Amino acid sequence: MATGTAGSGTAIGTEIGPAIGTEIGPAGRADGADTALATGRSGSGGGRLRRTLLAALVAAAVAVPISAAASANVPAPAPATFAEDTPARSRYAANSANLAEAVRTAEDADRPGRAARLRAMGAAGSAQFLTFDGRGRGRAVEVFGDLESADRIAVLVPGSDTTLDTYERFRAGAVSLQQRLQAEHPRSAVVAWLGYDTPGTVSTTVLSAGRADEAAAELAPFLDRLGDLAAPGARLSLLCHSYGSVVCARTGTGPAVSDMVLFGSPGTGAGSARELPTGARVWAGRGSVDWIGKVPHVRIGGIGFGTDPVDPAFGARAFDAGSVGHSDYLKPGTASLDSLAAVVLGSSSPDPEATHA
Repeated sequence: MATGTAGSGTAIGTEIGPAIGTEIGPAGRADGADTALATGRSGSGGGRLRRTLLAALVAAAVAVPISAAASANVPAPAPATFAEDTPARSRYAANSANLAEAVRTAEDADRPGRAARLRAMGAAGSAQFLTFDGRGRGRAVEVFGDLESADRIAVLVPGSDTTLDTYERFRAGAVSLQQRLQAEHPRSAVVAWLGYDTPGTVSTTVLSAGRADEAAAELAPFLDRLGDLAAPGARLSLLCHSYGSVVCARTGTGPAVSDMVLFGSPGTGAGSARELPTGARVWAGRGSVDWIGKVPHVRIGGIGFGTDPVDPAFGARAFDAGSVGHSDYLKPGTASLDSLAAVVLGSSSPDPEATHA
């Protein structure tokens, strides 16, 4: 369920993919496909389900120590802290300074790869970070557009293996969406919310909702504060990709959040949209060539995420995602990008013709 480029689990996925099952698609794909979620396609019965679960858990057990070694703690300064009423522009300035210091710290620690990626994050000179923490896998919350004047705001919540080391792909999607929104509505903004420790592509954490529960506890208060930084009465939309949809499904939202969009989702752990802790309209869509459509929608002992959100029985509003793959929903010129923009702008209606892969 990755949004970013695959992390250290990719190489392992190449080895264990056949054991998990080729029905899901190529193992260890460069787009960070979560082969570990191939848990429990019931097919021929319980024996097959047990074999698949065992293969996934064995794979994760092998992956965890290697992933941890590849993600050794990266030194960086402590993040800047702010009073609740600190305006956005003051936050941007402080976090920009913190990012520059993180670059120097990484260089001093002989971590040239991390230093280069952090330098790229601030290279434009106009980056707007509400939050930045360069330690370890890192966290960042970046704003695209003028938040203080925006009355249409999309908050992007990413999936697995999205870290500071894979951030550019996440950022590219946010930029693409912002350009699409502003073409129709200049008073729009996009917030790229890497505000949690995403699970690894091949790990035990990607099979359950533990990381999502931790993330939801961070996302809910952030959404409440975001309304105070934006234009009065701003309309917020949560756009939740892959494992990010598990996060959003556990996030209680206030009245400022008008729409919650689940795309490329493995499931949410809920049986229906009515069970989600939100009064927002819930949307779901999946590209016709997204490999995650082959992930079995089961939930056994806390493993897996149950009902497919694009199943009409789930009760979400359908939107047309076109023929995109798992990492392509926000690419320019795609039907999925047009549909997501329409939801954010409030001009979308449920699509009865939307295809569910």
